[in-house]
Amino acid sequence: MKRYGDTGFAVVVGILLLFILVFPNVASAQGCALCYQSAAAAGSRAIHALQNGIIVLIVPPFFICSAMTYLVYRRRNSHNENG
Repeated sequence: MKRYGDTGFAVVVGILLLFILVFPNVASAQGCALCYQSAAAAGSRAIHALQNGIIVLIVPPFFICSAMTYLVYRRRNSHNENG
């Protein structure tokens, strides 16, 4: 089995980030028409509150998933060290 170092992992993450930055329309294509219409009809304060609510709901799962990914990556070979 071929092992990849930290540079391989960094390259994969860099490519994924580049893809997200180059194609942002693909990443944000999940909006529904009803939500879009109700947000567009709301005032500027309601739109700002909606944007803040989206950020509040996205940030914790992002950090939880990032922490889990980091822990799995760091402990990926720990079962081989004991045997």
